[in-house]
Amino acid sequence: MPLKIGQPLPEISLKQKTDTGLVDVSLRRNVGKGKTVILFVPLAFTTFCTDELCKVTGLLDEYKKLGADVIAISVDSPFAQEAWAKQAGINLTLVSDFNRVALKAFKVKDTRVIPEKTGLLNVAKRSVFVADKAGNV
Repeated sequence: MPLKIGQPLPEISLKQKTDTGLVDVSLRRNVGKGKTVILFVPLAFTTFCTDELCKVTGLLDEYKKLGADVIAISVDSPFAQEAWAKQAGINLTLVSDFNRVALKAFKVKDTRVIPEKTGLLNVAKRSVFVADKAGNV
């Protein structure tokens, strides 16, 4: 079962590719400041994932008005994510769970839909978690 309401966000840092190189991004970076919205998407460069993150990018100002930090996670490498973001116009914090640390902690590993369509295993279930200012789901 995924994380439940009231549970704290796990203490996890994932890699993001920026113009200056790879940086660690803590999933708890907004604790004490505001809410955190964490989006898990299965794979970069796929239609539904691209559409979802482009729509969220278009709504970032609304999230900011609500005091929410948005972090998107996929199992792709940070380098693939950077290329995907540039090609698709995705302008939000996109971090790599290449080693599946967050998938395990949040219990969102998908072994159903994606393997049937592509044969790829261990991607994320499309999931959203919202944490309050204290860092609890």
